[in-house]
Amino acid sequence: MPAVQITLLEGRTTEQKRKMAKRITDVLVEDGGANPAAVVVTFVEVPRDSYASGGVLICDKQQNPPK
Repeated sequence: MPAVQITLLEGRTTEQKRKMAKRITDVLVEDGGANPAAVVVTFVEVPRDSYASGGVLICDKQQNPPK
């Protein structure tokens, strides 16, 4: 059973997640020989104040974009 967990910032629509899940499943079926019913895709949505890159919270980067 392939299990894929995707961590991303909040804000994607249900339709966007639906399309991503389908495409990821298709790749695992086509290229990995997985049974589509066995593929599990989990979306973990993180608030902008709970996600950091380069030691800076994403919410802070948006307020002060790099120069």
